[in-house]
Formats: sequence, C-alpha cells, structure tokens
Amino acid sequence: MGSGRSAPGCAALIVAGFLCLPAIGQEMPKTAGETLSGKPVVLADEVRGRPAVLVAGFSRQGGNSTGAWVKSIHADPALSGVTVYQVAQIGGAPSFIRGMIKSGMRKGVPTAEQDRFVVLTEDDKPWRSYFAVGDDQVSYVVMIDAAGKVLWRGHGAAAELEPQLKGALH
Repeated sequence: MGSGRSAPGCAALIVAGFLCLPAIGQEMPKTAGETLSGKPVVLADEVRGRPAVLVAGFSRQGGNSTGAWVKSIHADPALSGVTVYQVAQIGGAPSFIRGMIKSGMRKGVPTAEQDRFVVLTEDDKPWRSYFAVGDDQVSYVVMIDAAGKVLWRGHGAAAELEPQLKGALH
C-alpha cells in the first residue's frame, strides 16, 4: 500500500515515503455515469468549482474499502467542508451482471449517500490513469481543489492514509 502527493515537475520518484505521480495537470475524464439513486451525472461537471475528495474502487475488493474512507473523512472535523464522492468503475464487468452489481452496492450504501456514489461503466483506461491505478484490490483517493487541481493522491487503507489526506488541506 502506498500514498502519493503530486508536485510540479515530479516524474515517478519515491522520496521520503511519498510516491510522486506523473498525473500532474491531468484533467478528470468527462465520462457520463449514474448515481446509485439513478440520476445521470458527469462527475467532472459535478465537482467543478468546489473542493472534493473522490474515493474509487476498480474491483469488488477495492470497492469494498471505499466505504471506510468515506466514514473516516466524514468523521474528521478538519475535512467537514469537503464534498466526498465514491466512484465505482465497473466497466470491466460483463454488461449482463452490472445491474446486479449496482443493486448490491445500493443495498450497502445509505440512501442519503447514494447521490454522491457514482457508477461508471465506460472509459476504464482514462479513469485508471487519473487515479494512477496499479493494484485493483485497494481503493484510490484523489483530493482536488475548486479549480480541479489534484492536491493529494493515494491508495490503500483509510486508517493509514487519512492523516496524510487531511494534511494536504494545509
């Protein structure tokens, strides 16, 4: 498990425990998706103009740990002003079982949070690039500012990395 912090001019260097990723300035894909509540959404448009944290899963196991991230972020007063979105990229799943996958996710997510849970079925490669996915089995987190600039990027367990996410606010 690791974490990353983006910095200008960085080219995939590991320095003092931080992985510097080459996705600086990369724009969020403008993929149409759907919230668990059934509303069509383009996440890039939804977050425009406000800081946000995106917590994504690219497999069942990776997706299972996104809930812990959301709970951790919501429980931290320092992150109370940040909007949090869960993202599930299920484009790799056969289309005939995607409905069952969404239904299972819907049952596990409180109704009040379903408008902030986006299911994507297209543009798998651009989203993997945006989150710098290397291991499908863990969750990925990106914090952006109101202009869409990546402030922090990491992957792994919330318990280990949430303090670093919080530190990116300062």
